[in-house]
Amino acid sequence: MLDFTTEIRVRYADTDQMQFVYNGKYSEYFEVGRTEMMRSIGLPYRTLEMHGFMLPVLEVSVKHKNPAYYDDLLLVRAFVLELPTLKVHIDYTIHRSEGKILVAEGFTEHVFMKKDSKKTVRPPEFFLNAIKPFYNESE
Repeated sequence: MLDFTTEIRVRYADTDQMQFVYNGKYSEYFEVGRTEMMRSIGLPYRTLEMHGFMLPVLEVSVKHKNPAYYDDLLLVRAFVLELPTLKVHIDYTIHRSEGKILVAEGFTEHVFMKKDSKKTVRPPEFFLNAIKPFYNESE
């Protein structure tokens, strides 16, 4: 399983009048987790784009469990349970680093798109080759 955790500190600008992290920020936190996961296997978005591909988001789902507050350190875990065939499904959990309190969980779904034609395509071979080592043949 492809699995990566990164840390984010909640900025004051991320909070709302209730002093909670604003609900719309969680999609951004998922993006940070996703891009750092991709970077960790040598595939930053710039590399995808240089190969002529884009990876737009088709769907986002977030379940809020507990609030996060200004200056909290959050652990954003991004993981891919199954080797993608058409869509790329990425799951996320966000915990407060102290106490391991679950703040949110969710997922994003993506599809590869050719940059020039904007047509959807299957995941390219170079992407699959980069993530295959994280999956056993028996999975």
